[in-house]
Amino acid sequence: MSWLVLVLSGFLETVWAAALGASKGFSKLLPSVTFGVALLLSMGGLAFALREIPLGTGYAVWVGIGAIGTAIYGMVSLGDPVSAARISCLVLIVAGVVGLKLLH
Repeated sequence: MSWLVLVLSGFLETVWAAALGASKGFSKLLPSVTFGVALLLSMGGLAFALREIPLGTGYAVWVGIGAIGTAIYGMVSLGDPVSAARISCLVLIVAGVVGLKLLH
């Protein structure tokens, strides 16, 4: 259960990061509220998961999922550059997250 909550919390990190950008410095209400709710749920899920998952592993997986999701969101929705090098780096992050799970 902790791993499922951790993964969902990582996806919520992507949501709050995207909402933070869309809030334009907290000047837009809906993205600002989305940011706050997603941040609270993401942090709460991380805290829950860390009751059973070691801190270093849990935090690295959470950040990795959020970073990958945010980078993909940027490339797909915001026109961020897409290159073989960027994709390769994201694959390395995925490998690290999977490795941490397998070695847990």
